[in-house]
Amino acid sequence: MSVRRLAEASVQPASFAFNKAFTAQAKTWIKKYPKGREQSAVIPLLMLAQEQDGWVTKAAIEHVADMLGMPYIRALEVATFYTQFQLKPVGTRAHIQVCGTTPCMLRGSEELMDVCRSKIHHDQFHTNEAGTLSWEEVECLGACVNAPMVMIFKDTYEDLTPERLGEIIDQFEAGKGEQVKTGPQTGRVYSAPLTGFTSLKEEKGVLKTTRDKEAKAASKAAKAAVVEATVPPSNAAKPKTDAIETSPAVKTPSKVKAAPAAEKAASVAAPKPSLEDKNRPVGIARPVAVDDLKLISGVGPKIEGTLHELGIFTFAQVASWKKAEREWVDGYLNFKGRIERDDWVKQAKALAKGGVAEYIRVFGKKPV
Repeated sequence: MSVRRLAEASVQPASFAFNKAFTAQAKTWIKKYPKGREQSAVIPLLMLAQEQDGWVTKAAIEHVADMLGMPYIRALEVATFYTQFQLKPVGTRAHIQVCGTTPCMLRGSEELMDVCRSKIHHDQFHTNEAGTLSWEEVECLGACVNAPMVMIFKDTYEDLTPERLGEIIDQFEAGKGEQVKTGPQTGRVYSAPLTGFTSLKEEKGVLKTTRDKEAKAASKAAKAAVVEATVPPSNAAKPKTDAIETSPAVKTPSKVKAAPAAEKAASVAAPKPSLEDKNRPVGIARPVAVDDLKLISGVGPKIEGTLHELGIFTFAQVASWKKAEREWVDGYLNFKGRIERDDWVKQAKALAKGGVAEYIRVFGKKPV
């Protein structure tokens, strides 16, 4: 591994401070870590410093260390260890990272480096005379299928030829880097075969057609269910004035057909059990210590909130539910037997007895 040192004192600025936008981002990153672990934000903060100034200065390293309350040497160790941090000034308009790993090398990355040597500087990590461009060879940048390729700041430019890279460098030098198309430079779509798609050519059309068919079928089924649930059976009683005598053989199919419709209507319109029902589990006032009911498989934040509304706050309460009480809660939540299938009572008993450790002993896994 190469030795990485800070740039000479002659090019180091006297001080560093994040601007308003980057200060806000830095505070956001720090908040992502627990209290006492703020130093874990050192890498993202150093990256912000690099994004702001183009490279990581000695003053920036010390400023980040001060923000995180860590010794300067610790922040310096991080900055000098990771090659993602530029420790010397780079081009103000473009710093070109040429991938030199095997796939890119086999596809001509050496010729791309020759372009950089001729247009920027013979050596890596040196800017051109104007200080606007610089380059370096790096290891794999993760676009092997599109070799050879380079990365400029955060964007990749792939499927390059020496001529195309020369054009891209000229555009960045002219201050028109934002106009350069990123990604593959040959016109192919992302990492698709060079010869074009060989399969799933009609993928979009097939997916759209399938979705349309599914949507129509679902709509048709929903309408049919509504009609079955609302239209009275064909053998329903009619006024005597227009009643027509029919044989039992004619009435039987109508009765058989009406039964499923009535069942569907009942299932769709099934009301919640009454809050005054005798089988409703007895609730309690919210205690000081409330158990995390979400540890019970099948209970999410919304269900937990509903249980709290019913006065259910502890594992012990759930563990004590009898069959009638479980059926009442199941109906109230419209769970259709889920409480029994997930065995809330057994889960609650384990959690009430010994918490997560007892749950793991009983079920052989952590609560989901």
